[in-house]
Amino acid sequence: MSANATEVETLTRRLVSIPSYEDETAAGDAVEAWLREETDARVTRDDHGNVIARRDVSVGTDRDDTAATGRGDGAASLALVGHHDVVAPDGSQVADADGSRGDGSEATGTEYVVEKRDGRLYGRGTADMKGSLAAAMLAFRDADPAGELVFASFVGEEQGGVGARAAIDDGFAPDYAVVGEGSTNYAGDDQTDVAIAHRGRRGSTITARGTAAHASEPEAGENAVYRACDAVDVVRDLDAPEATVLGEEVRGSVVVTEIEGGSAWNVIPERCTATVDERTVPGERAPLERVEEVDGVEWTVDQDLPPMACREEGFADAVLAAADAAQSATPEHVTKPHATDAGWLSAAGTTCVVVGASEPGEAHTAHESVSIDVLERCRRIYQDVAERWPEE
Repeated sequence: MSANATEVETLTRRLVSIPSYEDETAAGDAVEAWLREETDARVTRDDHGNVIARRDVSVGTDRDDTAATGRGDGAASLALVGHHDVVAPDGSQVADADGSRGDGSEATGTEYVVEKRDGRLYGRGTADMKGSLAAAMLAFRDADPAGELVFASFVGEEQGGVGARAAIDDGFAPDYAVVGEGSTNYAGDDQTDVAIAHRGRRGSTITARGTAAHASEPEAGENAVYRACDAVDVVRDLDAPEATVLGEEVRGSVVVTEIEGGSAWNVIPERCTATVDERTVPGERAPLERVEEVDGVEWTVDQDLPPMACREEGFADAVLAAADAAQSATPEHVTKPHATDAGWLSAAGTTCVVVGASEPGEAHTAHESVSIDVLERCRRIYQDVAERWPEE
């Protein structure tokens, strides 16, 4: 490691090197230990594995406020939010104890590889999102907060927000949150923007049922494939949902992505299914229930990740001002195409924005990387927001 490595680079390397696919325990241990060593905050580790810490003007006292809620004494709270789980690494992103690494075909190593090239850190989790998590940890430690400051690192974000949902069910309810998912290079090159909305995802299944018969006598049965095709035609005719959030347009989509049916070439199929991928927007959904108007068709929802919309223009503008002060480019309010834990928080009543170092095309790839300079920028943004919000 370079002798002049910055704190954010060093902490990112430490977090990224810890495997946290399928089992996030060791990564959570590292986050918890760092917070206890580096801050005077009240740090908790809940039963789900989430790490939550809180600071306010009374840091160091023995008050019995609950860190789980993110609120104390009625003060408005701001949370810096991330997650320490990752998706499955590529074989080239892991190494065994002897330093050898895979050939890219499978990931079986005991440590994740972290490499620095051309001002960037490469490795699983650098962009999504241990780099921004490290920046948030440092900002949480160093800020002179304007109000109650909360830090949360969740488990299970890559499995649909498992940790965030569990924390919310347990009472986690900050008033405001900056979620450290990617918002860099959305509106222009080398700039970190502020996402004030993002799409959700509703995955569902259309199931068509008919009656089997020999293919030589098709009139003796009811063809489930035909019924499924009629339902697919209904989906094709639906308009994609749209919404406007603080002047920014958010457009969703709805599309059939898989279809499966039939058992043999000479049998009229009695069952056929189709998968629908809908990207939802705040306040609007495609009326997919209309497919059930087709005889023999039912529709079931398999996954529903909520969209996010920032509720307060003042908060969105304050974060944008912090982002503007941290860089030479001029950041903008933007929208994100995919769901994050901000959707769950927003649905529970927290006013959210998304600001982070990850750039489009980096997350979940074999070449995943993050700019060290952008991590430093995000650290400044997070600290500035913590010191200016909530406003007096």
